[in-house]
Amino acid sequence: MVPVRGRARAERGYDVIDYDSELRAYNERLRAATGIAPGDHVLDIGCGAGQSTRDAARAAAPGRVVGVDVSEPMLERARQVTLAEQLDNVTYERGDAQRHPFAAGRYDVAISRFGAMFFSDPVAAFGNIARALHPGGLLVLLVWQDRRRNEWVTAIDAAIGRTARPPVSGPSADAFSLGDRAATTRTLEQAGFDGIDFTDVREPVFYGHDTAAALAFVRGFLDTREALAGLAPTEAERALERLRDTLDDHRTPHDGVAFDSRAWLIAAHR
Repeated sequence: MVPVRGRARAERGYDVIDYDSELRAYNERLRAATGIAPGDHVLDIGCGAGQSTRDAARAAAPGRVVGVDVSEPMLERARQVTLAEQLDNVTYERGDAQRHPFAAGRYDVAISRFGAMFFSDPVAAFGNIARALHPGGLLVLLVWQDRRRNEWVTAIDAAIGRTARPPVSGPSADAFSLGDRAATTRTLEQAGFDGIDFTDVREPVFYGHDTAAALAFVRGFLDTREALAGLAPTEAERALERLRDTLDDHRTPHDGVAFDSRAWLIAAHR
């Protein structure tokens, strides 16, 4: 099961869980890897509600940062938070990075926090991103490793039931499409990148301060809703009980409900 998350909220606290707080352990890893310096121009691919974009903007000032996403509601939330944080070096644009008309050679760094796995044509998409970077420009990605190495998905799969998992129809539907190191290296090389480096990153993902909050969050995943809707009412109730038990088993005293996860931190140069 590949969770498709609603990310409309971006609260600073973690009592109410959202996509940004779910991935908070990864944010530091991405910030440290980008090496963004004052004056840099930065492109954030699949920026969502803009947390990684705003982090980049603070590091790059007085340089400019552009966040791109296909979701207008996410971008509207990003604009609101950016205004509230009084950041004036950020622009958000709606578009598919595979086709978006980026200014050629404009950017020093392109980043993406789990937003680059869903292209229908990855070579074309990364080629378009490469053209947006100046020669030698840096690409830094966080992508999920193979689904079998990610407890957050295997545990929820097991609770809901494998027969309830929707089939993956291609890269655009697969959050793990860049998990194969050799295949992703070939994709990036064909797109015009070299010096490709993979770092194995293992961090927890957080689903809620308690079991009830985590259950509400996970039930909000698009594919969880679809999986449960495809079950008979009695079986759906049993699946929810299994899911509740799984989440409760992963509840910790300090961090709430947390699951193990594995990602690749990928760095490459145009």
